[in-house]
Amino acid sequence: MKQSKSGKNSDTMSLLYSIREGISGTGRAKLPAAVTIATGFFSLLLLGLFGTVSLSFYQIIQEVRSRVEIEVFFDDSMTDLQAESLAGQMKSLAGVGDARFVSRNEAADRFARDFGEHVEGVLGVNPLPRSVRLSILPEYTGPDRIVAIGKKIGALDPWLDIRYNQEYLAGLERNAHVFTLITAGMGGVIALATIVMNAFTVRLAMYACRDRIKTMRLVGATRWFISAPFLFEGALQGLVSGGLAALGVWLVFEQVLWRYEPAVYKILHPSAALVSIGLLALGIVLGLSGSLFSVARFLRKA
Repeated sequence: MKQSKSGKNSDTMSLLYSIREGISGTGRAKLPAAVTIATGFFSLLLLGLFGTVSLSFYQIIQEVRSRVEIEVFFDDSMTDLQAESLAGQMKSLAGVGDARFVSRNEAADRFARDFGEHVEGVLGVNPLPRSVRLSILPEYTGPDRIVAIGKKIGALDPWLDIRYNQEYLAGLERNAHVFTLITAGMGGVIALATIVMNAFTVRLAMYACRDRIKTMRLVGATRWFISAPFLFEGALQGLVSGGLAALGVWLVFEQVLWRYEPAVYKILHPSAALVSIGLLALGIVLGLSGSLFSVARFLRKA
């Protein structure tokens, strides 16, 4: 039991030493640390602003996808009972969220609401066909999947008239794909720049302590004991950069857009709240990534 307590105390002391040395390392290399934090701040701020717009765009795309419908018109020779039966079969197809049957009378009422006159008053008869509106699940709104659903519907009855805006859906998916590639590319470049800057700062700190590191290795210090302070240093710098970037995003949206562009603020605000929280975690991850790379490379050469 005593050995166990001694081991726990040793681990605690080692952790406290690593944290203390990580903070001291930032203080000793003030200029490189300041440059790294400033670079990380601007990189993460840009990433946060761009990420907010991207996330909002994605949410808008999802909202548009959730409203995609296929409208199916039935042949005049078909009875209401047959049409409703087919509508039920369509609703059971994979990718169809809901099916709303529209009778001739409902179609006439809709015509009257849209044009201000009843169709029978204009033509003397009601020529409007029965139809069913099928709402499509967002994950099935891709052009290929919509075509597949249309073929399944057509297989139920050869006289069905199936209509949806194929060009609009294809354009929507194409723009979403392009925007995703641009977002991923810019995000990757910004993240890489932040990692490189953190790695550069930690490498300078390790180079300044190279004699002490060699001594520690000679007396049997583990790789973890040697590298932990530098990992904490990178994480601390990433945390500070992420915190400043989160504050910058908050100021842009809560103080600038809220006052001068309230309409844009309403669209972007939900995404900005999520991105601000994510910047803290991302800053730590990028800081640690740069430190891990630099520490591993330095110890391999030392």
